[in-house]
Amino acid sequence: MKILSDSLLGRLQSFSKAMMGPVLFLPVIGLILALSSILSNPSLFSSAPLEQVGKLLGDTFWPLFGNLGLIFAVGIAYGMAKSNKSEAALVALMCFIMFLGANASFLELSGRVAEKVNGEYFGTGQTETLGFHVIDMGIFLGLILGVTVAWVYNRLAQKELGGIWSVYGGAKLVLIAMTPIILAYAIAFSYLWPVVAQGISSLTGFMKTAGASGVFVYGFFEKFLIPTGLHHFIWSPFQLTAIGGTLFANGESVSGSQAIFLAYMRDPTLSPLMDPALRFSQQGMVTIFGLSGAALAFYRTAKPEKRLQAKAILIPAMMTSILVGITEPIEFTFLFISPLLWVIHAVLTALSQVACYLLDVRPWGASGLVEFVAYNLPLPASLTRWPLWIAIGLVQFGVYYVVFKTLVTRLNLKTPGREDDDAVRLYSKQEYREQQEKMREASLAADVVDALGGAANILAVDNCFTRLRVELKESALLDEAALKTGGAKGVIRHGNNVQVIYGVHVGTIRRQVEDRLLADTRR
Repeated sequence: MKILSDSLLGRLQSFSKAMMGPVLFLPVIGLILALSSILSNPSLFSSAPLEQVGKLLGDTFWPLFGNLGLIFAVGIAYGMAKSNKSEAALVALMCFIMFLGANASFLELSGRVAEKVNGEYFGTGQTETLGFHVIDMGIFLGLILGVTVAWVYNRLAQKELGGIWSVYGGAKLVLIAMTPIILAYAIAFSYLWPVVAQGISSLTGFMKTAGASGVFVYGFFEKFLIPTGLHHFIWSPFQLTAIGGTLFANGESVSGSQAIFLAYMRDPTLSPLMDPALRFSQQGMVTIFGLSGAALAFYRTAKPEKRLQAKAILIPAMMTSILVGITEPIEFTFLFISPLLWVIHAVLTALSQVACYLLDVRPWGASGLVEFVAYNLPLPASLTRWPLWIAIGLVQFGVYYVVFKTLVTRLNLKTPGREDDDAVRLYSKQEYREQQEKMREASLAADVVDALGGAANILAVDNCFTRLRVELKESALLDEAALKTGGAKGVIRHGNNVQVIYGVHVGTIRRQVEDRLLADTRR
């Protein structure tokens, strides 16, 4: 049973990290769309040229949100493919277009094409995508096709055909094999997806009727599951799909809290108060306020002779959390020391989101201070009630400080600056900088590969925001102490799936490790 559980967990983590590829681009897209709204807002700028620049930026980037299905199909196939990832991405792109053509054709042949209502498809269950009239599956089409293409690709891409058929081997064979699957999907989803869509609508309705308890469950698990990497399955459906809500604005349907908020940035007059879908986008409050209170508690409870060392670690970690919402450097300073603090952290995070829900506070609050300012300040405060969000955040800061300080002192937790001399080492600022510099050297890759059990023990390598995600043949060969000596902030094991926490520079480490593995295979 445990082997089955580890296998399932490994597959879920593989999908989760593949999904992060496209997700990493969304903050950039969102910030540029926010900038376009600022420039085209006549109450902020009365310059016609600036307004035109803002409109041009918006019209350039808004189609990306309108075609997230295509982006996720390509990104997930790329992320889950075990070799020649670019070929897998190309196959996914072709399969997505093939599905559109096949589904549009079947709807027409079967007489199932919906008529527009008041000139729009909203409410019909169908839409127009890349010029094709198809079933409206939103981002789910991309998720399904991306996973399917990756699964087929990993099984057929290395197979070569003999003789005159050799030209059809490899990735071409994958496309051939996908053809009947695409046709089956195009026909089946014409009948099945309206039922699924009704189920999604019912789930959305349930979350609305669940009220504060639903928001608490969402907030708790979105934070609690971070160590497993499965928290993406909590926030992404609500922020990126119709599960989080759907809004009809300016002639088009938008789904998910992020797209809905951006629609309000284009037209703040859609309603007097921001859409309720934003109740699922308030987890960023803790990155600015709550964790700052926790960090202050760690500093105040540190031994006097170690406070400077603790500050050298806590300040850089908090700057990352406050500005851009990357919380793992500060969170993982106490996760491995005291799981109890982690549970309390998840509960307090959820309670702050419940407070926002009860007080109808609905700004974009899913990330750090940079996004918060760029998204919310251009909009009327009455629309999002963001000043009250800050007030709740200040209360959260105080609660975190009192709770964390009390638990650390009463339970004598070995948080930064309180551990024994022979326990976890604290680095001075100079040592920390030297360590960061060392991580930029190619020699680190060899140390990481060796600590993971050698090149022969590594099956796959990827990363998310702050973690190196590795699939190993034998997790027993992992040298956790060596990884931490080389700069890792922590190591999480789930069977043969390992996550090594490095921080926001993990992408550089992953590329160095991949180069090292490639060099080893050529020897």
